Amino acid sequence: MNIFSPLQAVADFLAIRALHLAPGAYGTEVVSYFFYDTLKILILLVVIIFTVSIIRSFLPTEKVKTILSRHGTFTGHVLASLLGIITPFCTCSAIPLFLGFIEAGVPLGITFSFLVASPMINEVALVLLIGLFGWKVSLIYTGSGLIIAIASGMIIGKLKVERLVENAILEKKNATQTAEMTWKERVAYASGYTLKIVQRVWVFIVLGVGVGAWIHGYVPTELLAAYAGSGHWYAVPLATVIGIPLYSNAAGIIPLVSALTEKGVSMGTALAFMMAVTGLSLPEFLILRRVMKTKLILIFAFIVGIGIMFTGFLFNAILG
Repeated sequence: MNIFSPLQAVADFLAIRALHLAPGAYGTEVVSYFFYDTLKILILLVVIIFTVSIIRSFLPTEKVKTILSRHGTFTGHVLASLLGIITPFCTCSAIPLFLGFIEAGVPLGITFSFLVASPMINEVALVLLIGLFGWKVSLIYTGSGLIIAIASGMIIGKLKVERLVENAILEKKNATQTAEMTWKERVAYASGYTLKIVQRVWVFIVLGVGVGAWIHGYVPTELLAAYAGSGHWYAVPLATVIGIPLYSNAAGIIPLVSALTEKGVSMGTALAFMMAVTGLSLPEFLILRRVMKTKLILIFAFIVGIGIMFTGFLFNAILG
């Protein structure tokens, strides 16, 4: 039995009893779909973010800087990418940490591994992927995202492009250790952080699921499948390019991706679109332009873009 099965009864109750919609009507099914996915995502969000926040309480920023500054090899890139999963969920939150790592003397390539991983594979994305697609897709996506982050950082590190960083202090500063927290403090921190994240993303979730429910109910399957099915070689590159000018976090884009796949868009194409929106958005480039030259931004975008397209083609090949 699906652990979320009771939520379907709640969703049906809200659609039929609370909103007085006719049982069995097509519109009622769409509204029930909206309530079910919204409730499921919010429950997963609270549970997993709270758990991740407890883990994060053992890794204050200064300790993270110290750990990363000691590793200039493959291990450093792996650690930076893994840390990206349990750090801020959007680019605007990740960039201040990215700059702090540079100022602390963390190698530039390693900081880029963090910058790629943080918005692309974080606790919010994992919650939504598990809830909407299941563990298989979530694990493949996480693995491919980590590979992109590690490979991108290593390539940028090999290029020796430190000269293209502007307005950043590249001299290592002494990191100060923060005091150990008690378990009571950890729980209080995790509760507060979970509440803050839910307050920031619930609107995106509602909007994303709402648009997804509309697509699920009213957009013809044949229309999307005809142009974005797995049989079209251009679908993945096109989805990646279309995603770049847009900006959203995982909370807003993944429910939309779920609806697109249900309507015939291939999984790899839909996820390439999502990765481009969350990890290669135009607003991100505008923020990064304040601290690095355009040439470095283009190098970063090209390397990550190739990785995203590779992942899209991989998903299409594996999942069909």
